[in-house]
Amino acid sequence: MAETTAAATSTAKTPGRRKTLIGEVVSTKMAKTIVVEVRRQKAHPFYKRVVARSKKFYAHDEDGTAHLGDFVKLEETRPLSKLKRWQLKEIVRRAAQIAPVEAKPAS
Repeated sequence: MAETTAAATSTAKTPGRRKTLIGEVVSTKMAKTIVVEVRRQKAHPFYKRVVARSKKFYAHDEDGTAHLGDFVKLEETRPLSKLKRWQLKEIVRRAAQIAPVEAKPAS
């Protein structure tokens, strides 16, 4: 009996580290959701040239603190919706604040 309880406790799943990504916010149009583009460079398997690859991830931003152009750190989490599996961990670098350009009426 003691052997089975010892075996059960030793095989208990230990929490692992969650994956993290750093990327640029490309969309903040959804409620509590941001779209982050993560870019990476990889050598081409045959040509050996460096090729840029990018992928977009949907992340949960509860307070809406991230803005377009910010570089953010994402952390893996449980599925929150059909596409959302990441959450905003921290804002690494804020985007430069640029004044919005007003459209001139055509005359």
